[in-house]
Amino acid sequence: MSYWNPDNVRDVAESVGISSLGDDVLQSLSRDVEYRLSQVLEEALKFMRHSKRTVLSTQDISQALRVLDVEPLYGYESTRPLRFGEASLGPGQPLFYVEDEEVDFEKLINAPLPKVPKEISFTAHWLAVEGVQPSIPQNPSSTDSRSSDLVSKAAGATTGLASISGNDNATIKPLVKHILSKELQIYFERISLAILDESNEDYRIAAFSSLRSDPGLHQLVPYFVQFISEKVTHGMKNLFVLTQMMHLASAILDNESLFIEPYIASIIPPILTCLVGRRLGDPSQPLSHYPLRDLAASLILLLTKKYAQSSHTLKPRLARTFLKHFLDPYKPLGVHYGAICGLQAIGGPEVIRVLVIPNLKAWEAVVRDESAGGEKEMVIKAVLRAVGSLEDESRRGMVNGFSEAGAEEMREKLMESVGEVIGGRIWELENMGLVKAVLECAGS
Repeated sequence: MSYWNPDNVRDVAESVGISSLGDDVLQSLSRDVEYRLSQVLEEALKFMRHSKRTVLSTQDISQALRVLDVEPLYGYESTRPLRFGEASLGPGQPLFYVEDEEVDFEKLINAPLPKVPKEISFTAHWLAVEGVQPSIPQNPSSTDSRSSDLVSKAAGATTGLASISGNDNATIKPLVKHILSKELQIYFERISLAILDESNEDYRIAAFSSLRSDPGLHQLVPYFVQFISEKVTHGMKNLFVLTQMMHLASAILDNESLFIEPYIASIIPPILTCLVGRRLGDPSQPLSHYPLRDLAASLILLLTKKYAQSSHTLKPRLARTFLKHFLDPYKPLGVHYGAICGLQAIGGPEVIRVLVIPNLKAWEAVVRDESAGGEKEMVIKAVLRAVGSLEDESRRGMVNGFSEAGAEEMREKLMESVGEVIGGRIWELENMGLVKAVLECAGS
């Protein structure tokens, strides 16, 4: 037995020119129509339930037809409920239809066009990454947070309102919540004291060893980064403090259980200060700060190896900073030393080939001062160490095979390309492979 009247199927068939259909065919077609309708209704009811509604709408039917890969029906989309009328064709045969609304064409033509609806779109953003809120437009800025904190939430929220209301014993809650456990606070204090203790080296070694290996210290990372920044800022003349801060940064970076990437932008400035800072340590000991610069350069090398892939602007920004200090003739020799070590750390031979070698001729004026003494020698050694990284393994030991005239011509080209000071030092190494590599980079 079919719930769909076969007479409806016969009427549709006759409307398209099919006048003779058997009873078996009518029964089969009516059952198929009934199945298709139930399938559409089931899908439409799913949309209705997911929308938390109890009334089936024409939109649900359209979505169901689209899911079933059937062309949706047009002309039934309306924000107003449809009005159904009933007409009687005879006894027991009611016919329902949608009542058409009478529209005044003059009003319709003169009415303003409706606004084009915006398409629904979805986006995602990080509210916080490992407890750190990224500064993106979707997240509230620190200014908004401070202004919201200043707004009175209720009567008696401030001391002024409390005194007015007569509540003189109102307690003031701090704006910053202390989320660190007591154990972590004690750990931070002990580590800070141990790192700055000059009299007990074993105590410092144990502290750094703990920082390199202990898990569960992630909540302390922003505190250690802030500690490094403050000590470097206020301890520029104390080489011991600066060195310990670099060791502290190295220990944090070596700890595999810590996620340091959100704090890279905060930890790089103190490292750059110890690498290309203008005045570090005691001015009466001009050579004492060079080991500190070497340590800072090793940290820059570690940072670029670990985080250059995730932060594509890290290397270019560091390269611009180092190149700016390297090309400034008014900077002290210590700054030039740090800039050369930094350039070699971030890119190795490729950066030396592109940024250092072409500028050595103009840079030579920095090391011509004979009064510089030991500092001048340190900078020249840094340049030679950087230039030495250009030499391929296949070219090592290529000393022979040049006539005296050919060797002299090559020596003149070298002096002309990189200057007499650096060119002379490179020539003294008696390494023709290195000389060829330098000349190729200089374009000679």
